[in-house]
Amino acid sequence: MKLVLASNNAKKLAELQSLLAGLPITLVAQGSLGIAEADEPHYSFIENALAKARHAARASGCAAIADDSGLCLGSLGGAPGVVSAHFAGELPVIAGEDREARRRRQDAANNAALLARLSGVADRRGHFISTLVAVRHADDPEPLVAVGRWPGEILAVARGDQGFGYDPLMLIPALGATVAELGAEQKNQHSHRARSAALMREMLADAWHLGS
Repeated sequence: MKLVLASNNAKKLAELQSLLAGLPITLVAQGSLGIAEADEPHYSFIENALAKARHAARASGCAAIADDSGLCLGSLGGAPGVVSAHFAGELPVIAGEDREARRRRQDAANNAALLARLSGVADRRGHFISTLVAVRHADDPEPLVAVGRWPGEILAVARGDQGFGYDPLMLIPALGATVAELGAEQKNQHSHRARSAALMREMLADAWHLGS
């Protein structure tokens, strides 16, 4: 089965290809099919993931899967939440800047904004969340929904140089390291997306009869 990933993020494609390996599916990024990114106007991860999956399915005529993920802190009412990737606001475009450099600049601004919001806040606990939604077609009345959470706490000073986003600030007490201090293999064993993908594998095998 061809399964269209509602994302043009090459790292997310590679990660999900690894996490869903063994299932009789061919995961392809929507960008390779000429499908533009969907709007994400909603306030919840599940609504945005469903909108993205339906958009990719409708444009491709194939089954589709989408992930919406971010960081949530209880002390901030769930923020950064669905705007995790642009918590500091959209940065102005710099002429000649490539996508990776822009992402690094946005990450730095987001981290600074988060630390500013947490100034004087004692409870720094939070979790990364990944919400995966899969649909057989655009009007599927029974979308599969898998949610994975990875709990930790936000440090005052960044540590580590792996990963991206809030990884250098997110300490995982159970591992004694920030996410940015973990290798790719270790991260893929424990991450929020690894947890949601494990649940999605079970549902794809059961509800869609895609046995591994």
